[in-house]
Amino acid sequence: MPSVNAYGMITEPDASIPTACPKSRQRLAVIALSSIVLLSIITVSILATHFGSNSGPQDPNTTTAATATTLRSSIKAMCNGTLYPDSCYASLSPAVTNYSGLDPAALFRFSLQAAKEAISSASGFFDDPTVRAAVHDNFSADSISDCKQLLTLAATHIEDCFSSGDFTNESFIDDLKTWLSASITDLHTCLDGLDPKLNELKARVAITMKNSTELTSNSLALLRQIEDFVSPLKFRRRRLFGEHPPWMSSADRRRLTSSSDWSKKANAVVAKDGSGKYNTIAAALAKVPKNRSKRFVIYVKKGVYYENVRIETSMWNVMIVGDGMDATVVSGCLNFVDGTPTFSTATFAVFGKGFIAQDMGFQNAAGAAKQQAVALLAAADFAAFYHCKFEAYQDTLYAHSLRQFYRECNIYGTVDFIFGNAAVVFQSCNILPRAPLPGQQDTITAQGKIDPNQNTGISIHNCTIWPAEKLASPLVYLGRPWKPYSTTVFMRSMIASIVNPAGWLPWNGPGAPVPATIFYSEYSNFGPGSSTKKRVKWKGLRVMDSKQANHFTVRGLFGGSSWIPKTGIPFSSGL
Repeated sequence: MPSVNAYGMITEPDASIPTACPKSRQRLAVIALSSIVLLSIITVSILATHFGSNSGPQDPNTTTAATATTLRSSIKAMCNGTLYPDSCYASLSPAVTNYSGLDPAALFRFSLQAAKEAISSASGFFDDPTVRAAVHDNFSADSISDCKQLLTLAATHIEDCFSSGDFTNESFIDDLKTWLSASITDLHTCLDGLDPKLNELKARVAITMKNSTELTSNSLALLRQIEDFVSPLKFRRRRLFGEHPPWMSSADRRRLTSSSDWSKKANAVVAKDGSGKYNTIAAALAKVPKNRSKRFVIYVKKGVYYENVRIETSMWNVMIVGDGMDATVVSGCLNFVDGTPTFSTATFAVFGKGFIAQDMGFQNAAGAAKQQAVALLAAADFAAFYHCKFEAYQDTLYAHSLRQFYRECNIYGTVDFIFGNAAVVFQSCNILPRAPLPGQQDTITAQGKIDPNQNTGISIHNCTIWPAEKLASPLVYLGRPWKPYSTTVFMRSMIASIVNPAGWLPWNGPGAPVPATIFYSEYSNFGPGSSTKKRVKWKGLRVMDSKQANHFTVRGLFGGSSWIPKTGIPFSSGL
């Protein structure tokens, strides 16, 4: 995240946050009109695609000029429902010569292919010798390396979207939305993390990545249109309620929830005193098979492990379990002030899907004066944390992307200490603001939703907001909007008196404009700091009923009832 000055504001205004929304309102009107036009077209096409047609296969040679004209008009109508209609139409126009009729699923995959090629082109830019020649310090070099990694992640998520599936299947649509949302987040994280001193190079990168960011956004918007029009068909779920993904067997669950000695049932044991096979977590991870379908358990005995750990994308279904959140601690001290980009400061970074951590502590010990210093970065799908502690100051917990769940964890920090753009639920956790630097104000969350079609947001559910130490005055805010569609809710949580009556803080400090497109809400909270009578009067601060609040539960936000049960972690699926 951008650096902050003495009271937690960024050093430069974020130009991406609009101060007014007339264009947004105009775009919404266009989208609404386009949706009406598309209603019959897409519904009939999806029905024909899914249920078959009695007319038999069409001869491509019989495609007439009138058919091509109709297809162009239909594509234009679909593209008018995206944020970038010009690039959408340009990328889909070649489809007119490849298809004899409107097949929304085929057009969606056509748009995915365009996004994939654009990301590949942008990734190649960073291999250009002139780019490397423009970099003269370690921070800039690291930010370029981060971009390469992030574009690789974005390409992987796009590739996932090519998996075969049924567009009347709710779980399939959820997966596609999640992967596209993550890809968009990856691309923007690259742009956000580039060294501000690289003015000319940063401008070149922004131009180079324009196609990839726009085309990926367009693919998500097209998917949303398909979802909207097939939903009346009554979605079928790929995984029935209560079923679980194949990467966690019943035997795994029994092993994880039993109370027997971890040293006997783990695949690898790490111990500082030499009583395990490995002395470091990194050494144990080196033995994890790639893309493993079964759980690989690493037991880390008590002690403080001074290392920066990465769970790579190829390390599937890893579980790390310790002797307690205060007994087994992973500690690092990389930070922004000393020359490391925020994305690379994490003491513990998770990219491999199906990850579980239990009874572990994660710490960045750089200190408050070092600004951004991440304890945990999670960019992994189906990631879960149970009985864990996350301890730092600014940017403690980076819930970067994909689907994540945290249960009964302790989270300490000052500025934006829960941030990112994942679909994430924190349930029954203790959120513990620490004393900020003089002149600073604590902000618990900074959610980074960039695109209105992303299925992301931070949900704080049944948690306790309590001071980690004595705080001089109520200088704690529930959050501030990092991006234009920032989405954060606090539900059924105990809020102590440390929270400022205004509740929320603009990104650029008191009195600064706030985009009307954010979604912030408080639902059925209690405690001396929960009163909403003196809250800020922002258009984006919403009042939810129970139906809306259910959207931000484990079941509603990311279908957690289908994958959390076999982790062995307790959870509440609803409010």
